Amino acid sequence: MTDLPHAIFRARAHAPFLSMALDRLPHLEELLAAGEVEQALTQAKSAGHGIDDTAVALRRERLALALVLAIGDLAHAFPLSRVITELSDFADRSLDSAIVAAIRRRTPDAEPAGFSAIALGKHGAQELNYSSDIDPILLYDPETLPRRERDDPAEAAQRVARALMEIMANVTAEGYVFRVDLRLRPASEVSPLALPFEAAITHYESSALAWERAAYIRARAASGDIAAGQAFLDTIRPFVWRRSLDFGAIAEIGRLTSQIRDHYSTGQAIGPGYDLKRGRGGIREVEFFAQTHQLIHGGRNPALRLRGTRASLDALADAGIITAEDAQVMGDSYDRLRTLEHRLQMVSDQQTHSLPTDPAALDGVARLDGQPDGAALVRELAGISDVVGRRFDALIETYAPTGAVKVDASPVADALSARIAAWEGGQYRCLRSAEAREAFARIRPQLLRALAEAPDPDRALLRWEQLLAGLPSAINVFRLLEARPGLLAVVMRVLAHAPTLADELARRADLLDTLIDRSAFDLPGSVAEIAAELSRGEAGDDYQRLLDTVRVRVGEMRFALGVQLVEGQMGAKGRDPLEVAAALSRVAEAAIEVLGRAAIEEFRQSHGVVPGSDLAILGLGRLGGASLTHASDLDLIFLFSGDHAAESDGRRPLGATLYYNRLAQRVIAALSVPTAAGALFEVDTRLRPSGAQGPISVSFDSFERYQREEAWTWEHMALCRARPLFGTPDDRDQLCTTIKQVIDRERDPVQLRADVLEMRATMAGHKPPKGPLDVKLARGGLVDIEFMVHFLQLRDHVARTPDLGEAISTLENAGLLPPGIRAAHDLMARLLVVVRLVAPDGMFPPEASRSIVALACGLESWDLLLDAVLQVRRAVAAAWHRVFEMALEIEE
Repeated sequence: MTDLPHAIFRARAHAPFLSMALDRLPHLEELLAAGEVEQALTQAKSAGHGIDDTAVALRRERLALALVLAIGDLAHAFPLSRVITELSDFADRSLDSAIVAAIRRRTPDAEPAGFSAIALGKHGAQELNYSSDIDPILLYDPETLPRRERDDPAEAAQRVARALMEIMANVTAEGYVFRVDLRLRPASEVSPLALPFEAAITHYESSALAWERAAYIRARAASGDIAAGQAFLDTIRPFVWRRSLDFGAIAEIGRLTSQIRDHYSTGQAIGPGYDLKRGRGGIREVEFFAQTHQLIHGGRNPALRLRGTRASLDALADAGIITAEDAQVMGDSYDRLRTLEHRLQMVSDQQTHSLPTDPAALDGVARLDGQPDGAALVRELAGISDVVGRRFDALIETYAPTGAVKVDASPVADALSARIAAWEGGQYRCLRSAEAREAFARIRPQLLRALAEAPDPDRALLRWEQLLAGLPSAINVFRLLEARPGLLAVVMRVLAHAPTLADELARRADLLDTLIDRSAFDLPGSVAEIAAELSRGEAGDDYQRLLDTVRVRVGEMRFALGVQLVEGQMGAKGRDPLEVAAALSRVAEAAIEVLGRAAIEEFRQSHGVVPGSDLAILGLGRLGGASLTHASDLDLIFLFSGDHAAESDGRRPLGATLYYNRLAQRVIAALSVPTAAGALFEVDTRLRPSGAQGPISVSFDSFERYQREEAWTWEHMALCRARPLFGTPDDRDQLCTTIKQVIDRERDPVQLRADVLEMRATMAGHKPPKGPLDVKLARGGLVDIEFMVHFLQLRDHVARTPDLGEAISTLENAGLLPPGIRAAHDLMARLLVVVRLVAPDGMFPPEASRSIVALACGLESWDLLLDAVLQVRRAVAAAWHRVFEMALEIEE
């Protein structure tokens, strides 16, 4: 409830600074007492108008603003968010005015440019406290900073910086504007007050310390040449927001917190003298709680790159990184601590954060806040400190653990220890620096244990060595594994069981970062949700950066899904490989959607659009059936609607056919060409009309005519698993209608049977199974099931769905396939998904990995799996005989 007169009374009784301001500014007191708080604020902001001396004008405005905001705060007329925003806005205006005045001292006619103030800390976050100092980084451009002809640019910049400090910070009869602390600038003990932009960029890209990254989370181009300042922040963005996690920086926050608690030990205990900013459970720990999570996840999630503490906590909760309860508790605690900090500073306009040790003074602060006495204030702070401190302690324990891991002696451990010791002799480039060896030494006990406990220690060790050999630097990997010891066991199981994933990890060690998110073992959402994730980036990101972003994020999703298969089987409830196959398909569809849209937009910049026409993409094979493996290609057909004789309307017009063929090539390149971020998919367009001899993209009319008049039976079989993946809703509907008409056309069943059997015999001759686990190509395997299903779909016009499992169930219910074929399909489909990771060559996996394969397929042992596969292949052979009236021999 707003009570301005009582707030004025408390201010006069308990805050000498506010009492002085009320005496000096009676017109504002009159407005406040009358409840005209907004009018009072407007007048406060104009207190310096008409005063030529910038220093005097700013000091007058500062006193008036301090009074009005304090009374409005005490009366609850202004929420905390309004108070800190107004204070921060005034800091921006003040710095800007000081920069202009400083430049014009020597160049009075010049237009100020080339000098920027980057706000850090609470100023950058627009969360300044009542009596805060500000910590700007002052930067300049030697080419554009106004100066006299004979002045050296560096000398001119230092003059501006010194004049700015004088205008802002000197204490005069009018007071001061802000205390200015420039010690956060690069190498502040030896560097000048203002630095050239290029020098600052070089520092942050090459030699900045871990704490500087955390500082720049809240950096903002605040004053002076805003555009130049923002360009600087854009340039160093990769330094601040790294996609690869830097647990060294996070550990640094833990060490810094410990140092702060030790240095300010007298302010840690709740009671008189408690430090609201640096004490346990205080303001800084809430800020570090948010910033630590931002450092970990913000490089991968731009939605977390917020400056405000409360907004950052809410964003972290929205992203599922912290709980909604933690965000609420930490946010409410932060607001209350900041409010009490303001009360302390209102008393004498001092930058203090500690409760008074004098009982009377403590009572005065409490009564200024509206509490009965100091004891009540201390009790409230005790509760806040506890809930904040416990949460922050848990965070630091998680990310900056200490202590050794005991490794039991064993022959295996002894042999591993001797082999590991040889690594540090310079065998691996990533272990040649002292820092790398120190980081490795800290995880060596955990590594020994994880290797010794791995299902296949020799295989895991060999792949670990391959991983080390491919890393230019491993410090961050070691720090991540130190921070998350449980992750090391996951890595060893991946290395031991999944060569496909191990190869990916050797190419991209940062894939480990994906596994620290709690969502890493969840299935990705819908195609639309995945597409939104792939599209998420920074404003101004270009086409090439999007290509890189999609490759990185798709790689992370595919890796996480593979780990789910390996890890899921270790627990009571594993991840169904069919769910993984469907998820891999959704990821691919989302990538097609995002990169297709981006390629079109890029292409249109040169060639415009073809009026009344759009691109459409059909997915076939395992992609059409939404059942990809980690080794699947993308079978695509590119089509376009509208008139093939039309022409585009861009500055470089093209005929429709040439337009869409070039556009299709652009989309294929977006999906398949490796970039600096790696490869994405292999794209196969050989199922298009006329195969490899035909154009890459054809019109809807040409496609329909080709399927009606020229297509072979095998092409119609392929259409049975065709599904529109890209295009307008109307175009997708038209394609579905065309596909249905093709499948439903009347056929000679005798000729259809002959065509299908001839094609299967040809395939068997040209593509024999790769090994005993190639359940795709082996007779009685998945290809034979597909041929039976497509034959029945084309002959009887039933089960028209690209989902093979669903089609089989429909055919079983119709009596066209015997019972048990759906179960046979599902078993072999699960096996195919898993062996693409565990045994990509189709041969039997090592002994230690066989239980993973069996469990993934729902069987308890390897022998039971082999027997079950043989039985279902026999069932498929029997179904083949029933459908085609021809025996199918199974090799056992």
